[in-house]
Amino acid sequence: MNPLACHLVSELLSTESDPPRTDLELLRASRSAMATQFEVVLPIGQPKCFAAANAVLDLIDELEDQLTVYRETSEISRLNMRAPFEDIPVETRLFDLLVFAAYLTHETGGAFDIATGSLIKCWGFYQRSGRVPSVAERVEAMGRLGMRHVVLNSKNRTVRYLRNGLEINLGGIGKGYALDRAAELLVNEWGMRSGLLQGGTSSVRAIGTAPGQAGWLVSLKHPWDSNRLIGELCIRDQGLGTSAATFQHFEYNGRKLGHLLDPRQGWPAEGVQQVSVLAPTAAEADALSTAFFVMGLEATRQWCQTHPHVGAVILVDEVQAPVVLNLAPGTFTPA
Repeated sequence: MNPLACHLVSELLSTESDPPRTDLELLRASRSAMATQFEVVLPIGQPKCFAAANAVLDLIDELEDQLTVYRETSEISRLNMRAPFEDIPVETRLFDLLVFAAYLTHETGGAFDIATGSLIKCWGFYQRSGRVPSVAERVEAMGRLGMRHVVLNSKNRTVRYLRNGLEINLGGIGKGYALDRAAELLVNEWGMRSGLLQGGTSSVRAIGTAPGQAGWLVSLKHPWDSNRLIGELCIRDQGLGTSAATFQHFEYNGRKLGHLLDPRQGWPAEGVQQVSVLAPTAAEADALSTAFFVMGLEATRQWCQTHPHVGAVILVDEVQAPVVLNLAPGTFTPA
């Protein structure tokens, strides 16, 4: 288990038009998990916040043990090894997550799909070393891809793969799911009414509002320049997911190819620079930020017209201002 790192800070949580606040004490607790840094931010005025933060980070560790594909003992790894040959019983909450992921695959026309482990490995991103596969390699990987080849038996809560070599990888939804579980723990078992949970810079879950504020203010950094901001989001009881091919990418014939793969084409998605999504849960926000990155601006615009509970901020290129979809006035403030 990783040690708990925590400290008290005085935070300025305000817009430029608000008077400065210097008296807001927050507990910030962090721990490395899921190849990133998870952080819990809790106002000090809430009782037992130190113990609550520690409990949250312990839960994140437990969920990593269950969800990761980088440990042979994880439930997902065991599922990938055995499900092509037999029906495998799955823990209740994990089964529900797989059902939700399958639903999102249907809703996004396959732009989001967790059954893409073969494709991720084909492109070298499993080892975090991208490469362009041969046509034959890509065709072979595509034959072992897709939730359409996964049977989810709701009655028995079992999973069966219809393709040998098919692998589920929860990298596009796992961090958000972990944050939702952590928020649920804080609210239901520790009575917290205010807090912010982060999984690296890409996944966020807000509980209530920051004291004295309309919400929790979260900055959106530019994907290629960490010193620049796209803008700021004010979120309350919502999840935020951001997708960009910032860290895992490589150059090929003058093109920047990233780790966000289009499951429908078997090729890295191109067309937008970054997508941030606000949704009722962090799991949905995580998954849809990946889907929207794959779908591109116009398909995302059409999708949002029929899904008013989801909002997005899309950076198309270096020239245009970010495109804002389905967000209430005052939610997004551009830089």
